[in-house]
Order: sequence, then structure tokens, then C-alpha cells
Amino acid sequence: MEFKEAKSKFIQTWGALGSQWGINKTMAQIHALLMVSPEALSMEDIMEELHISRGNTSMNLRSLMDWGIVFKEYKPGERKEYFSAESNIDELARKIAKERSRREIKPTLRVLKDISTIEANESNEAVHFKAKTEELYDFVSRADTMLEKVTEHKENWITKTIVKLMT
Repeated sequence: MEFKEAKSKFIQTWGALGSQWGINKTMAQIHALLMVSPEALSMEDIMEELHISRGNTSMNLRSLMDWGIVFKEYKPGERKEYFSAESNIDELARKIAKERSRREIKPTLRVLKDISTIEANESNEAVHFKAKTEELYDFVSRADTMLEKVTEHKENWITKTIVKLMT
């Protein structure tokens, strides 16, 4: 496989994976392109490489910067803005995990806490509902606490232990 084909395949695959971690395909493709580029790219470079509009590029770059995984750079003597991706893969994973927790897990916890505090009347269905939602709340809360501990520190014993277990 030649370089251009491999690069394109990577960008397309990363784009498809994006929906698995809470972002749209184009946003993930921009991220992929920036991640494998040895130098920061301008908005025009990104638009040309991915064949996307200025508005789409701008909106998705802004979102990637909100996630903290893409950064704006300025080059001396240049009026253009340039963009680069987080280069440390561990840091990238940490930032994605924190952002997903903020966007997905925390709101779910709020809902689970709210609905598990209902007054369970005499019906078997209401008692079962309350018990299950309390159980789910406890589980998701523990999982979120564990995720927070792992992502709090760049290098800590929990992270090292998890990495050892995964390899």
C-alpha cells in the first residue's frame, strides 16, 4: 500500500471511529489529518485535503479545540492560522475520556439520581424500577469516579496498572 492510500484509509477509518467516541465523522477526519501531519496545517490545507467547505472546517476545528485535542498556532510573518493535534497519545486518550464524562456520563448520572429518588408506591413495578435505577446510579457513579481517578494524573499507579492489565 502506498503512502497516500494508507493516509486516506487511516483518515476514513478514524472518521468512522469518531462516532464511537461522541464526535461527527468530519470532525474525526480533521483530527486524524492533523494527528498524522508532521507540521501544523492551515484551514485551507485541511479543506483541500478533505474536500470540505470552509464553514464545515471552521465549525469542526472550533469543536476540536473545545475538546482540547487541537490547538491553534501562528507562524511568524504569516497571517493564516495553523492547527495541530495533541501529539501525546496518552494525553489524547485522557482528554477524550474527560470530555466524554462531562458530556455523557455526568448528565446520565443526574438523570439516574433524579429518577431513582421517586416515591416507590405499593406496586411491584415501581419498587423494581426504583431498585434498578438506584443500582444503575451506583454503578455508573463508581465507574465515573474510577475514570476521574485515572484521568486526574498523567502518570499514576492506577494508569500504570490498567496499562499493564491491557498489555
